[in-house]
Amino acid sequence: MAMDKKVEQITDMEVDFAKWYTDVCKKAELIEYSSVKGLLILRPYGYAIWENIQSELDRRFKETGHQNVYMPLLIPESLLQKEKDHVVGFAPECAWVTLGGEEELEEKLCIRPTSETLFCDHWHNIVHSWRDLPLLYNQWCSVLRWEKTTRPFLRHREFLWQEGHTLHATAEEAIAETEQQLETYAELCENVLAMPVVRGCKTDKEKFAGAVRTYTIECMMHDHKALQSGTSHYFGDGFAEAFDISFTDKENKLTTPHQTSWGLSTRIIGGIIMTHGDNNGLVLPPQIAPIQVIVLPIAQHKEGVIEKAEELIGRLKSVGLRVKGDFSDNSPGWKFAEYEMKGVPLRVEIGPKDIEAGHCVCVRRDNREKTIVSLSELETKIPQLLEEIHAGMYAKAKKNLEEHTYTASSIEEVKSIVETGGGFIKTMWCGDLECELAMKEKAGVTSRCIPFVQESLSDTCPICGKPANKMIIWGVAY
Repeated sequence: MAMDKKVEQITDMEVDFAKWYTDVCKKAELIEYSSVKGLLILRPYGYAIWENIQSELDRRFKETGHQNVYMPLLIPESLLQKEKDHVVGFAPECAWVTLGGEEELEEKLCIRPTSETLFCDHWHNIVHSWRDLPLLYNQWCSVLRWEKTTRPFLRHREFLWQEGHTLHATAEEAIAETEQQLETYAELCENVLAMPVVRGCKTDKEKFAGAVRTYTIECMMHDHKALQSGTSHYFGDGFAEAFDISFTDKENKLTTPHQTSWGLSTRIIGGIIMTHGDNNGLVLPPQIAPIQVIVLPIAQHKEGVIEKAEELIGRLKSVGLRVKGDFSDNSPGWKFAEYEMKGVPLRVEIGPKDIEAGHCVCVRRDNREKTIVSLSELETKIPQLLEEIHAGMYAKAKKNLEEHTYTASSIEEVKSIVETGGGFIKTMWCGDLECELAMKEKAGVTSRCIPFVQESLSDTCPICGKPANKMIIWGVAY
């Protein structure tokens, strides 16, 4: 079905994708720029989306035994310096506090870019025996990274996220935790956000600073670029040794524990916009939409229409749906455009003729399909329609991913794919850093992940011609 343009203030994505994205963020009232560069205001509608994502994730964390904690905002420089790979990785992005009131501090304090060092400092003091383990912690907070360039949701200097941190008696337990949490993110993306993902492991070049191994989920956007949407890191015992964390095991031997961390941020909202949005604005997955159903009275000046609309709202709220009615004096056309722009999954229209016929008209945001629903079946049909919307959104995003995933056997072929529309490009890889750097320099792509599901495309690396037994995915990323 043709998607007629409703909101002229939004640039068409085919004309300028970056401008389209910013227009949607602004016009849908998700964000506003603050007086400090790189620090954005999350407006109520944008924050409500994050709250719903937070609720979904927090429930999953607690179901697997994790507890929420809160660490300090500031990290002493000496603490940050304890794990050398970690500090080198974050040093360019650190912001520092040097004054307390009007007095210069004896030691600089870093505004947290991430909290591994704080957790390790704490664990050094509380972990003594195998009985103290595992520690399964999660923190909801903001972090500050002094990025050179910023973009709504995708790259803020300050952003909201959750960071999980766990400590385990064995490497096997820690690795299992790392893999479990990556699957939690993948399940959230696919079953809640309608975003298909590619699961895999980062190369050594792309892994988190201080990690032994970094797992990732990669999503494809409308413009065929990649978005790293959630990561999970296995640290081994490197941080524990640096911070002198040890415990007495069951054989009464002094042992070093193994550590993980994992995180997902408000960046995922940018992913939702660029996966599902269209030229009329947002298209929100039903499970995280602040308003799942908008009820609009038609010819509301006529007797009984507003009362009937209010009745429908109450009935839908009674089955647990987030429902709103618009009884303003704006025209129906204005209301249609407004709630389409805000990505409300389902519009319910009720007017005098509908009341007389005993039904309402339901319009899906994702494809604008109209369905006549009997008022007697309202409580069962509307939730069903929302489930169908999720399935339709996922299928559309999955199709985009599949149709723009390619196989290549040379750098030239990779470069040609990038220049003619881009996408995820699968090749073999020998594992050498030189070849990874050459692919970026000559074809303009970075390694996205070594996928868990491997394919044997050939026996040689397309870059150097040496034997290769790993398949890797390349792409242009946000």
